[in-house]
Amino acid sequence: MQSLAQSWLVLSLTDSAFQLGLINVCQFGPTLLLGLVGGVVADRIPKRRLLLVTQTIAGGLATVLALLVATGRIELWHISHALGLGVVNAFDMPARQAFVVEMVGKDDLMNAVALNSALFNATRILGPAIAGLLLAQMGPAVCFIVNAASYGPVVGGLALMRVRPLVCPEESTGIERLREGLAYVRRTPAIFLPIILVGFVATFGMNFNVWVPLLAKREFGIGAGGFGLLMSSMGIGSLAGALTLAFRARRPRRPVMLTMAVVFGVLEGVLAVAGAIPLPVAVAVVLMAGVGFAMSMTMAIANTTVQTTAPDELRGRVMSIYMTVFAGTAPFGALAAGLTAKTFGTPISMALGGAVVLMAAVGVGVGGWGMGIRGKRPAPSSASASPLAAAGGVANPRPSGPSPRASGDD
Repeated sequence: MQSLAQSWLVLSLTDSAFQLGLINVCQFGPTLLLGLVGGVVADRIPKRRLLLVTQTIAGGLATVLALLVATGRIELWHISHALGLGVVNAFDMPARQAFVVEMVGKDDLMNAVALNSALFNATRILGPAIAGLLLAQMGPAVCFIVNAASYGPVVGGLALMRVRPLVCPEESTGIERLREGLAYVRRTPAIFLPIILVGFVATFGMNFNVWVPLLAKREFGIGAGGFGLLMSSMGIGSLAGALTLAFRARRPRRPVMLTMAVVFGVLEGVLAVAGAIPLPVAVAVVLMAGVGFAMSMTMAIANTTVQTTAPDELRGRVMSIYMTVFAGTAPFGALAAGLTAKTFGTPISMALGGAVVLMAAVGVGVGGWGMGIRGKRPAPSSASASPLAAAGGVANPRPSGPSPRASGDD
């Protein structure tokens, strides 16, 4: 709800595609600078404790923004509070992504990631639908207020959890641990290639907070309510993709990931054509659902592939690299989407994004074949094969979570 209301508020204040992209720069830029540090921290201290701190701070930031909007004192620069949220997310996301295995173990990780994604995407159906209605009837303030209040149950739920924390030994320095994580990702194609794919998809294909409000306002002329409808439709498709994985898949399959990435790129191009003509809004709604389905499948399989391949004592750092690539590239993608939409129009901007995703999927597929990754699933790494395990490091299972961007946070 806040993501949709924030995008609409910025567009209402400025009517600028560039300013809309700039907000995403503030929100995701810190991840690029601090995400790797967040992974080192997540491997050193209990993740649940770290999440309690980050979620409490995020709730405070959301409350300040809600008060500013509700009292009518909001100005464009106030929305740069997204910068503070970005700093918090740089530490929150690696810990949250690496927290799930601590709850469920590796054997149930695929199912847990899919269920987590299903729940996240269910909120992406209800949130935009409710937000679109409230925006049209009451304005954005109530959306920000509800978001601020929602942090109470989150913090309470974390406080009630009881899991055995997994932390790595303290023999090495922070820089050495960071280098170890980077070296592991670089020499492990089963992790390196999905992260490359995620980087291209996230940077060029997932700028919906820029594209969709512009399509709703300019190409389709359907206003805030229609904006909410389009985003809810994408959420329905994403939920369907997540539930498909939850009920049908036990292990990540690389061919399915690559196929869904290709479908994602193609459907994004078709949606761009639908906006350029423009076709009836009902066509755009159906296409948004298809885009959401392909996006959810691609990202969930990539996430699980990375997590099940990484050894336990390196998972926080590996996931920090994953999240740095996923969320840290958002500023560049948002700026590119905003500038190309301003210069060439939203449909062309979206078509370019879909084309890059399509080429990236083909490139990663060819690259993986060349490196000998032909199986349906990567072989899990043994904790004993890692330098930390040899030194007596802690080894145990752990999970994943949704993206902050497709996520607003999947």
